[in-house]
Order: sequence, then C-alpha cells, then structure tokens
Amino acid sequence: MKTDISVSNTPNQPVKIHPKKFAMWLFIVSVMMIFAALISAYIVRQAEGNWVLFDLPNIMYLSTAVILLSSATMHWAYTNTKVDNLKNLKIGISITALLGSAFLVLQFLGWSHLVDMEIFFGGKDSNPSGSFVYVFTGLHGLHIVSAVIYLFVILIESFRGKIHKGTIVRMEMCATYWHFLDALWVCILIFLLLYR
Repeated sequence: MKTDISVSNTPNQPVKIHPKKFAMWLFIVSVMMIFAALISAYIVRQAEGNWVLFDLPNIMYLSTAVILLSSATMHWAYTNTKVDNLKNLKIGISITALLGSAFLVLQFLGWSHLVDMEIFFGGKDSNPSGSFVYVFTGLHGLHIVSAVIYLFVILIESFRGKIHKGTIVRMEMCATYWHFLDALWVCILIFLLLYR
C-alpha cells in the first residue's frame, strides 16, 4: 500500500513594505544618527570644561505643549482618513500645520530670549553650551519646516480628493514623520534638562 505524503515547500513570504515608507524610515534613521552624534559631541565637549550653565527659556516649555497638541490633532486627522471623513481630515491637517508653524515661531522667540540672556550662537561672547542649544533647536526646526510643508501638500491633495482611505499610505507617512519629530523634540528637551 502506497501512501502519498506531500510536503509544502513554499518559502516564507518576505515582509513587504511600501517603497516610499521604506525610504521615509531610512531618512528617520539617518536623522536619529545625526542627533545621536550631536548628543555624543555635547557630552564629550561638556566634560572638557569651560561650560556655562543656564536655564532654558520658559517659552520652550510652551512650544513643547504646542507640539504635543499637534500630535493629537495629527492622529485625529489620520483616524478620520481611515474612515473617509474628509472634512475632519482637512480640519485636522490644517490645525496641525498651524500648530507646527506656531511651534517654529515659539522656537524663534526662544532664541531671542537666549540672546536677551546673553547666550549666543557664536562670537567672542559665546559658549559651547549655548551653541549646542542653537544647533539642536535649529536642526530640529529645519525638519519641522519640512514636515509643515508636507502637511500643506497633504492638505492641498485632500482638497483635490486624492487623500482618502484608499490612498492611506501618504497620510500614514505624514503622521509617522510628524509623531517622530514630536518625540524627537521631547527627547532633545529632556536631554538638555538632564545634561546642563
């Protein structure tokens, strides 16, 4: 009596990721590496001495509240995209873009407060401790500018009917990048508070 035993030789399916999402994650990793390098440089330079201690301007805590609120509105916009509530999507993206812009204005005002405190980026009256704060906040601010531009692109596309649950990938990328930048700012702030 012959028994026929068939064994499935199907290979494991590789995990698929959208090419644009993959590129975005590579970009996020590269940004993280840049900030990790800055943190390392900060710690090494601080250990060398000649380090001025100063308190961060209070306006930076206000900007933190603004960016955390923007994460909530971004998530609200994303969840409304998943259910094709395009009206709320547009409202959520608009509010997020406005909050992102407000964050940038507050950060700029934070710089002016630093100048009032005689903490300068460069020059004979500058100190590395202050210069690092300008570099951290400025570099993060540049990424926020790129994210706000992306938010306005998504907003325009939503008015053209090109953003909905059938094209969720772009919205997912926008939300992921925005949440990453929010989390990055919180990490920068905590680091600057702990290592002064």
